[in-house]
Amino acid sequence: MELVAVDIGGTHARFALATVEDGRVTHLGEAVTLKTAEHASFQLAWEEFARQNGGTVPKACAIAVAGPVGGEVIKFTNNPWIIRPALIPEKLGAERYVVVNDFAAVAHAVAQAGEEHFIHLSGPDVSLPDHGVFSVVGPGTGLGVAQLWRHAHGYQVQPTEGGHIDYAPLDGIEDAVLARLRKRHRRVSVERVVAGPGIVDIYETLALIEGAPFIPRDDKAIWTLGSSGEDSLAAAAIDRFCLSLGSVAGDLALAHGASAVVMAGGLGLRIKDCLVRSGFAERFRAKGRFEQIMAQMPVKLITHPQPGLFGAAAAFAQANKD
Repeated sequence: MELVAVDIGGTHARFALATVEDGRVTHLGEAVTLKTAEHASFQLAWEEFARQNGGTVPKACAIAVAGPVGGEVIKFTNNPWIIRPALIPEKLGAERYVVVNDFAAVAHAVAQAGEEHFIHLSGPDVSLPDHGVFSVVGPGTGLGVAQLWRHAHGYQVQPTEGGHIDYAPLDGIEDAVLARLRKRHRRVSVERVVAGPGIVDIYETLALIEGAPFIPRDDKAIWTLGSSGEDSLAAAAIDRFCLSLGSVAGDLALAHGASAVVMAGGLGLRIKDCLVRSGFAERFRAKGRFEQIMAQMPVKLITHPQPGLFGAAAAFAQANKD
């Protein structure tokens, strides 16, 4: 069956044609990226994608959205679009459709992507196991967390709100980061530290500890300066981010009863080299009496170029398999 896969974020909506068979994605076409600000509604963006494909598209779709998907109306934080799933057949002409959370789509991508789309980060350098629970963790604007369970009859995906568990510092520097955040937030979740914007508080905390003057910067600037090595304080902040991310990923793996962990997201790809050379692996396994168990757990990074689109198509394939 052919379908249209869609991945909608705040700034961009990505579309691609996909083919599925027997519960799996067999082909994903080239992605078309449209700016949400340039289209007054999702229906108009859909029609533009159809125009670019000769005026017709398959009568089936899979839509991944950045937000909750259970209600009658889906609204977006950073764009004015509204989607009413019940009206998809009428508005888009799609006789079959699936709407999933964007990070649930990523977990579906992890389940179906080939081994060539994963690189090793820590633990034993082996393939992901055929059975068991995986923790899927994605630092981005927020911290996406999902569970993936592979079993004899296929797999299941469970979206979670694991990015909102409490942050637990492990040393004096992280105590200082927490103290800084507590001045603004009654409760500090892990997302405040190990999502992209969290680098600002890490950077400014390190500056205060060093007693060094610093120029206030936004998160994008700190990531750029730290990744290039142009600013040693920003580079130190990224190293510290990786340490904290290792701790959080290990905590989630313990809570999920995981046998493997997969990191995901554009930020994960951007800092992959830092994750390997930093103390990420040591922090991941530093779980007291469970350290030996954690040391035997493979941690991978998914490198698929369009995990949202691929995962949306995979979710459709699973929902419509015979």
